[in-house]
Amino acid sequence: MKESHLFERARQVREKAYAPYSDYKVGAALLDELGETHVGVNFENASYGATICAERGAIAAMVASGAREIREIAVVTENGGNPCGICLQVMSEFMKPEALVHLLDASGRVRSIPLRVLAPSPFDFDEPRAE
Repeated sequence: MKESHLFERARQVREKAYAPYSDYKVGAALLDELGETHVGVNFENASYGATICAERGAIAAMVASGAREIREIAVVTENGGNPCGICLQVMSEFMKPEALVHLLDASGRVRSIPLRVLAPSPFDFDEPRAE
């Protein structure tokens, strides 16, 4: 099952997160339109604005590989929290509104939510996006 693969990859990579300031480690794994999996972790910086979220790290890896569409994404945190607004905006550039965002907590509880519910009104210049 592809979801369980994404969940496991996100759990594994979360351990590599660099979060010395918040101790809030995040791992993300996404499946692209080519069937490839890309992962990312959050990495913090003393200048908080320079911090990169796990979701955006995984999306950057996907784009660098040449893929352009996220079929689904799994995000693992201690408490199963929602992605931040910046990550939701970036996801909206690469995901169809009905694509699932799987949110997992450290105990394995999963919430699977369509992007359109998490980001009902993303900023858009009316340029082409994954539809």
